[in-house]
Amino acid sequence: MNSGCHILIIDDEAGLRQMMARVLQRAGYEVTTAANGKDGLALVSEHTFDLLYLDIRMPGLNGLEVLKIIHARFPDLPVVLFTAQPDLHSAVEALRHGATDYLLKPLKPQAVIDRTQAILANKQEERRRRELQRQIDALQMELHSIRSSNGQDADSKPQQVSAADDRFLKRGGLTIDLLTRRAKINERTISLPTATFDYLLVLARHSPTVVDFQTLVVEAQGYKTDLREAQELSRWHVHHIRQVLEPDSRNPIFLLNVRGTGYRLVMN
Repeated sequence: MNSGCHILIIDDEAGLRQMMARVLQRAGYEVTTAANGKDGLALVSEHTFDLLYLDIRMPGLNGLEVLKIIHARFPDLPVVLFTAQPDLHSAVEALRHGATDYLLKPLKPQAVIDRTQAILANKQEERRRRELQRQIDALQMELHSIRSSNGQDADSKPQQVSAADDRFLKRGGLTIDLLTRRAKINERTISLPTATFDYLLVLARHSPTVVDFQTLVVEAQGYKTDLREAQELSRWHVHHIRQVLEPDSRNPIFLLNVRGTGYRLVMN
């Protein structure tokens, strides 16, 4: 499963770089490391990577600055940031600039492996979705051409190849396209980073019931974590969802907090 996957780690802390490299190499991944943002950017420009781990706090170019540059040049490269000092503003800012996720220090080896496997599996799944969509589009065009050549109305709508009932998840004014991974609220398209989109999808699937913090992380990101980290992960992703979903993110009416338990999505 891990064959051919190349991971880059950018962190000024030598001990952490070496630990992560050993953990990921033992799990079967090819790993390259960089001690600062400048060297990391040079490596990303010269080589192809499947995943990037990046420290937020570094001398010179910090993690957020590196993230902005990388996401502008390589928008499909998943980037996971890590920090010893959780900060809501920094985390939300990172998500806005394309970060896939973040980890809290001290890093646990198994958590690193679980996160890596989940992100790379999701990346492979997205690549497969795009390929299937291209095939569907090609089939629809071919069908439309055949219908036209047989004398049928050339302007008639091509027959849908996909099963619409399985493709769209609808909750009130919210519609989620499971194939293209796009969402609309009352016909307004909303844009979310990959990991945050998965949180919205889990909440929508369970709506209107409550999803507890740990279940939310497991179903959205594919790994187990303790309650504290699950609360932090969920809170930051929910904050970003509210920014695009709610009329007033400070007074949510759709995505509600159930104190000490989790969140519930209620779409009327």
